[in-house]
Amino acid sequence: MSEQLKPNNPPASTPPAPRSKVIAIVNQKGGVGKTTTAINLAAAIAIEGVPVLLLDVDPQANTTGGLGFPREEARLSVYDLLLGNATAREVILATDVPNLSLIPGTRNMIGANLELVGVERRESRLREALEPVRTEYPFILLDCPPALDLLTLNSLVAADTLLVPMQAEYFALEGISELMATLDSVAASFNPGLSLEGVLLTMFDDRTNLSQQVRDNLVGFFNERIFKTTIPRNIRLAEAPSHGKPVALYDPRSRGAEAYRNLALELLDRNGMKPAKKPGPAPTFPVLESMGESKGIWPFKR
Repeated sequence: MSEQLKPNNPPASTPPAPRSKVIAIVNQKGGVGKTTTAINLAAAIAIEGVPVLLLDVDPQANTTGGLGFPREEARLSVYDLLLGNATAREVILATDVPNLSLIPGTRNMIGANLELVGVERRESRLREALEPVRTEYPFILLDCPPALDLLTLNSLVAADTLLVPMQAEYFALEGISELMATLDSVAASFNPGLSLEGVLLTMFDDRTNLSQQVRDNLVGFFNERIFKTTIPRNIRLAEAPSHGKPVALYDPRSRGAEAYRNLALELLDRNGMKPAKKPGPAPTFPVLESMGESKGIWPFKR
């Protein structure tokens, strides 16, 4: 009798590549530093050696211009992702910041709000378009428009967490309950896993009693979800977009650049990540596997 053949050992299963964390930078109120935060936080994370993909979901396309790209209506953009005219890889642009990639915005996106009305799964178009590249970037940041329209809804459905920039002023306190109720409603209806990454105080002046009072009140409301880092009023932050650069390239020694670097480090620490200590290849993406659960208004579900 011939010797019985032994079956080959089955190959060890390859663990799936970890998915990126998608953070929507959102506030229904304009002028609170959303785009400034999107540009400079993304750049600061990238400079620490962690790849980032930044999406300009605002039809004003200020994030695109702030990174040195002219506003060209003919160029592929977020609009083409939403309408299914292009894939994410076809739209991604390299920037002057190593490890930072951009999917630009255009004014064409104003029409997307109307064109998507009759489209099936219209609120999930951005999430589905980003799915093929979610294993390539530890962080994907979305700069949302200052309105609750279909563009913002797509961002909220695509996001894992929300980062809410808020100016340290009295009116910010008046609108906070309404803002959180709106975001909570969207989360319950379209994205039950959505949670709050944190609230960021912008244009902060620690010399004034008002700024301190606003911060104290927000800490009482959000507890540990308030970022310890605050963003000061800084002329370099205002000047940098006109030069098409994040502040870290325009004036790396400015208070604004230092604040956004501290914010990047705080965000990385919250997510169990460490920046690269030396120049060179970015850290491998599986570092995100050590990410702990966030604690906030909504439980964070990976």
